[in-house]
Amino acid sequence: MKMSDGVEQAIHSVAMLASLSPDGVLSAAALAEFHGVSTSYLLKHLQSLSGAGILSTVPGPKGGYRLAKEPEGITLLDIVLAVEGPAPAFRCAEIRQRGPNPLPDRYFSKPCGINAAMLKAERAYRAELAKTTVADIRTDLARADDGGIAARGCAFLELNERKTTR
Repeated sequence: MKMSDGVEQAIHSVAMLASLSPDGVLSAAALAEFHGVSTSYLLKHLQSLSGAGILSTVPGPKGGYRLAKEPEGITLLDIVLAVEGPAPAFRCAEIRQRGPNPLPDRYFSKPCGINAAMLKAERAYRAELAKTTVADIRTDLARADDGGIAARGCAFLELNERKTTR
């Protein structure tokens, strides 16, 4: 299964926003700059995350984005569903009923076995994503970081974080 680039961008953006001070926000342009991605493409996904209640927005020239929930309350599944939507990745079109010499409906009374297997796999992958929070991702990163990643992020936030009131 292939997810859009927006999923990766959204997860990284949410993880970065988790590092903001309580009264801080980051603009979409700053998030895009940090990750080296298109602002307009990222903005579309930030808006989806806001619509899903994962991010909140502060309007105006000093505005930007921040988490609407604590990192412990945001799962990877929440982010994937916000960006990709709730529809399953596999969509059965019942092609087994097409083609020459179609069979009577009695041969199709049971659900397609391929569809059932694919949906079972999707449930498993979604269950795994639902187990992992943004806080977990940050903890894992901190364990693996020798300080370079944290220093880069802190230096960027020092220059780009905007202070506002909640």
